Amino acid sequence: MQSYADALSAKGYRSFGFDTDIEMDMDMGLDMRRIEKRKGELQVIKKIVILLLLWRRVLCGNYRLLHNNRNDKIGKSRMAYRGIIGSTDGKDRREADSDSFDDTITDHSAEVIVPVSRRNKLSLSSDSYEGKPSTQKFSTKSPKGNRPMVITTPTAPTSLCNCDETDSPEIDKADVDNELTNEISAPYEVPQFPIEQIEKKLQIQRQLNEKQSTGTRIAAHVTTPGSEGSPDSSVQVTTEKRETDADINFQRVSVSGEDTSGVPLEDLERASTLLIEALKLRSHYMAMSDQSFPPTTARFLKTVRLKDRYENMPSKSVSDIIRKQSMATCRDLLIQTSPMKHTHAWDVEFVPDEDYHIKPVNGVFHVYTNKEHTDELKFQYPDMNQFVNDMQVMCNMIADGPLKSFCYRRLCYLSSKYQMHVLLNELRELAAQKAVPHRDFYNTRKVDTHIHAASCMNQKHLLRFIKKTLKNNANEVVTHTNGKPMTLAQVFQSMNLTTYDLTVDMLDVHADRNTFHRFDKFNSKYNPIGESRLREVFLKTDNYLNGKYFAQIIKEVAFDLEESKYQNAELRLSIYGKSPDEWNKLAKWAIDNDVYSTNIRWLIQIPRLFDIFKSNKMMTSFQEILNNIFLPLFEATNKPNENPNLHKFLHYVIGFDSVDDESKPENPLFDSDVPRPEEWTYEENPPYAYYIYYMYANMTVLNKFRERRGLNTFVLRPHCGEAGPVQHLVCGFLMAENISHGLLLRKVPVLQYLYYLTQIGIAMSPLSNNSLFLNYHRNPLPEYLARGLIISLSTDDPLQFHFTKEPLMEEYSIAAQVWKLSSCDMCELARNSVTMSGFPHSIKQQWLGPNYYEDGISGNDITRTNVPEIRVAYRYETLLDELTNIFKVNQASHFKQAK
Repeated sequence: MQSYADALSAKGYRSFGFDTDIEMDMDMGLDMRRIEKRKGELQVIKKIVILLLLWRRVLCGNYRLLHNNRNDKIGKSRMAYRGIIGSTDGKDRREADSDSFDDTITDHSAEVIVPVSRRNKLSLSSDSYEGKPSTQKFSTKSPKGNRPMVITTPTAPTSLCNCDETDSPEIDKADVDNELTNEISAPYEVPQFPIEQIEKKLQIQRQLNEKQSTGTRIAAHVTTPGSEGSPDSSVQVTTEKRETDADINFQRVSVSGEDTSGVPLEDLERASTLLIEALKLRSHYMAMSDQSFPPTTARFLKTVRLKDRYENMPSKSVSDIIRKQSMATCRDLLIQTSPMKHTHAWDVEFVPDEDYHIKPVNGVFHVYTNKEHTDELKFQYPDMNQFVNDMQVMCNMIADGPLKSFCYRRLCYLSSKYQMHVLLNELRELAAQKAVPHRDFYNTRKVDTHIHAASCMNQKHLLRFIKKTLKNNANEVVTHTNGKPMTLAQVFQSMNLTTYDLTVDMLDVHADRNTFHRFDKFNSKYNPIGESRLREVFLKTDNYLNGKYFAQIIKEVAFDLEESKYQNAELRLSIYGKSPDEWNKLAKWAIDNDVYSTNIRWLIQIPRLFDIFKSNKMMTSFQEILNNIFLPLFEATNKPNENPNLHKFLHYVIGFDSVDDESKPENPLFDSDVPRPEEWTYEENPPYAYYIYYMYANMTVLNKFRERRGLNTFVLRPHCGEAGPVQHLVCGFLMAENISHGLLLRKVPVLQYLYYLTQIGIAMSPLSNNSLFLNYHRNPLPEYLARGLIISLSTDDPLQFHFTKEPLMEEYSIAAQVWKLSSCDMCELARNSVTMSGFPHSIKQQWLGPNYYEDGISGNDITRTNVPEIRVAYRYETLLDELTNIFKVNQASHFKQAK
């Protein structure tokens, strides 16, 4: 007995004065009751889990489409779930009778009611969400009692699922397919179909609809409100409609109501008047100089001249009238044909010589038909008094308080609208890009719209070229020092250097932290190893070797561009204005060394260095610089056969640039009493606006003269807004087709908004700015891009700022990483770079599409640009909204004054 008690104690049973057998029997009874209870709970949990799995299958759309009648020509289909959950004997069994279509799932211990219906569709639009969810009920009997457990899930509206428990609704097969492609899955669930397949299916459907329609007739289904089951609830309307940006399927964000500006009406009217006046000024300056002006804004400006026609019309229809008047016409879309194609780069067409006479008048060259200078060819250009007055008007405008508030609010609205657009349409844009075969960011055309020829190579490239030249041409005379010729080997011996000693660090041409806000130190980086002699030998067109080495390294850079195929550059070459034969030397350098590439065009940069020339007694007045720069161009236009090299070279020159340190102290404003160029004999350098005006005025007359002669014209694309006063940006707004940098626009909301309305191209170089004037993370490029300004990425000086063989791709890659740019953003930047470049019209047609100059999606070919039509339509519609908002108020105020 003692051993039996010890055994029970070992098992956990202890005796406290009671009979051990009775105690053991009681404990075993409790254990059996617990086991039975747990079995019942497990059965309940098992059934709940099965119900949840079934619920998930219903929500995720993993059901079977069973055809009730395969011979039915209409193609009706039914959807049903069949199964038995649980059983009386504890085993699961499932019925799989394919000939039965009961929509009710039943067994002895559980009942599930699942009405089969189409799912709820969530329609996103600019102002509403359609569809109210109903519920599906899953009821089951609990093992304990008869209380049903009900689970409700969102389903389609009740009007779409009016079916009983035994018969599922008959659904058209086409309707089922359409519903499947637009289903919204359960929260945190992956959609049934990827968005790429959805977009592809929608695109195919649109193409089929277009083939079925005749001409431009598009069938539009309009649903009118009515009672359920009403035969008139859906009406099909066929209207005449032209395919426009509004036909693109994407989520649009708009603001409804009469007042959408967010400012008082008086401020809005004042802002509208001032902005339209500024747009008129730029349009006038661009028209005089044969530079481009956006056709959309130009057509809106035409409506201002038609005010009297609308005096008796209601003001509510003003916006519709303006949009109708601003529609593009065939005449507006005419583009000047590109120059004729040639079998060889320098085989250009020569026009007959003429006997015109050129003479400067107050700093601007005039063209006369006789030697007495009495019969003049009248070419219109703004005189100094008009320019000074327009500058003052613009400067007063950017300081106007209500206008600043209005423009700032509109810019903030544009930023927020773009963010909303990205949230709603980013996946659609990505799907559109994926649907385009062959094309991606890497093989879309890109143009480096701001790069200097003297620094177009990277530092490693320059080092290798110097070593190779020193090895192969060591005994070639390259310069004269103190009247004695020196070979290349002697030049390096004088510096106690050999090819083995040369390194990238020794070249010291790369910008570092010491160049920040130090433009003088940055300029010294152009001298390899700190020696100006090496810069003269390797990086100059006018030297003892006539720029032989510089031509070779430029051709190597051009070869790299041609090898990449999709990268192009607009290289800047310098004309200082020191002597009148600079142009002929430059043209001779290009032709003799055959410096030509289909991937390269030239811009001529003019440094603002009159004070240095004056202090060195190289000239007496500012007029001499103008004579040395522009008189050879007029002579080559007048008599091209007497200046064949310059005539050929100008065929590939696209415009002028003005370069120097903008942060130099100056008086940005001057009045009409400012000395004329022949009177400017001071050692002080003229202000920025003085340089730009005389460059613009002479270029305007030159363009008119060359257009009269049937030759190509030029544009003005200066460095502007990198540093210094904001008045530089005013000059750029009035007289430049495009500008470079434009950093100071972030401080002047009025000018930034005007640059947006006029779509002025801005070539931005974030890596250059990061080393000189503005840290990378503070660069306003992403803000400009979001607001819709025409932005392109450029390298500026790869020798100082870049490390890789492809500096332009380096610029794109860093920007994409830092600012998280999408593929659509980068392709948009690349497309902007081509549109704002100076490459011929025929080449742009090959790169962007035959209708690239048209507005909206009609001017975009996604198979060439890889820019989705959604993005192009958004940009165009947003610009139309802004212009309509401004011109509508202006017209309305005119109506009130007329009444």
